[in-house]
Parts: sequence; C-alpha cells; structure tokens
Amino acid sequence: MAQFSSREMKDLAKAWLAISAAFAFLYSVDLSRVSIFSGGLPFFSFSQFILFFLISLFTVGTGFLLHELAHKIVAQKYHARAEFHSFDFMLILALVMSLFGFLLAAPGAVFIQGRLSRRQNGLVSVAGPLVNIVLAALFLLLTLLFGNALFLRFGFTINAWLALFNMIPFMPFDGAKVWQWSKGAYFTTVVLALIFVLMGF
Repeated sequence: MAQFSSREMKDLAKAWLAISAAFAFLYSVDLSRVSIFSGGLPFFSFSQFILFFLISLFTVGTGFLLHELAHKIVAQKYHARAEFHSFDFMLILALVMSLFGFLLAAPGAVFIQGRLSRRQNGLVSVAGPLVNIVLAALFLLLTLLFGNALFLRFGFTINAWLALFNMIPFMPFDGAKVWQWSKGAYFTTVVLALIFVLMGF
C-alpha cells in the first residue's frame, strides 16, 4: 500500500485544486469580449467558472492525481522511495496563463530515490499515461451508455490529451524513459492515446 507524508498530501491537494482552477479559468474567460467598456479586462463568467471547476475536479483533477499515484505505487512496488512534490511556481504560472486563454500544466512530479533497472524505470514511467488511457476509455464507455454529457466528454478528452502529452520522448516527460526502455511499449501507448485524441475531434 502506498504511504504518504504530510507534505506530500498537502502538495497533492494543492496541485489538484490549482490545476482544476486553471482549467476552469481557461473555459470561463472570454478574451473575444474585451473592450474599452470593460476596462480592458476580459469577460469572466463566475457561474461558468464554478461549473467547470467542479467538472475539472473530477476529470482533470482525478486524471492528474491518479497519474501521479500510478508512478508512486509502481515505484514503491520496486522498493524505491517515491514522493510527489508540487511545483508552486508552475501552479501560479498555470493559473495566470489560463486567464489569457492558454495553459501549460506542469503541477509537479513524483521524485524517486532507489536503484531501478531501465525496465523498472520504464514501467514506473508508463504507469501514469496508461492510467489516463484507462480513464479515457472509462469516460468513453460512460458516454456511450449515458449520452454525450459535458462532464463525460470533457473527462474523455482531457485524459486522452494527458496520456499523449506525457509520452513526448524527451526529458523530463514520461515518454523519454519509456522510449529508453522499450520502443514497443512506447509506440503502443502513443498509438492508443493518439486514437483517443483523434476520436475527441
């Protein structure tokens, strides 16, 4: 069973709330409605922010949280020490950027200490994107069963993108370590994520 320090619990909660708020701001600010009559400020819908914040908590937030927990659990399976630390500057930057209509989300990372083989390191790294693929598949199934609700569509799309984005084959992304371990595992994961991303268009 995964073990958590008090600092780690705080960092996870902080990152979860901040990244959910950033996505909510992104979908609640209308830059096209900026005018001199609004004092040069973009139009902001508080009611839409609340709606997307709640949606983001259970889609983006859980996608991020379970992604990081997958890294931690697999690393601890190999008797390595693994702890999530939030990147506070990046969380603030994400919130600021979202107000201007774009978002770069790097809320934090699981820091691992221990001797891991290339295969073990690859498995730890691919665990996160695979969780996002499973979540995307779950949201897709729920969409097929219960209709194309905003909540389900958003959960499907964002988890597909999280999986694909994290498979970029350059450090510090997960894809770099998966690529070093197994080209087959890398391409299988990328293809699955890409299929889901394309289905979202």
